[in-house]
Amino acid sequence: MLSITPVYAALLALLYVALSVRVIMQRRGDKISYGDGGNTDMLKVMRTHSNFAEYAPFALLLIAMVELQGAGGWLVNLLGLGIVAGRVLHAYGFGRKPQIVILRQIGMLLTFAVIVVAAIASLLMAL
Repeated sequence: MLSITPVYAALLALLYVALSVRVIMQRRGDKISYGDGGNTDMLKVMRTHSNFAEYAPFALLLIAMVELQGAGGWLVNLLGLGIVAGRVLHAYGFGRKPQIVILRQIGMLLTFAVIVVAAIASLLMAL
């Protein structure tokens, strides 16, 4: 039974909805029904949202596997905090105009670290 991962899944879901609302608001404001309409601001909010959608689910799946295989709560919480922090930092740093490159980089570093650590932990526990 999962008891820790759902907390981080819920936090990530709320961030996903917030990023989705930003895309919707940008579309309404710029009257763009699909695509980016050649608008760089629209492209930026779309890519911020898309980047989240590309990385967060995969990391969350790995964290759930680690928890289901019986990892300690400290590891599951560390991974969960890492992915939430990484995705928040990336979204904020990338989504700003001008972007805050260091926050974007730290966010990606945290995201990659969580994916790699969770993958290795899951593999080791499975074997």
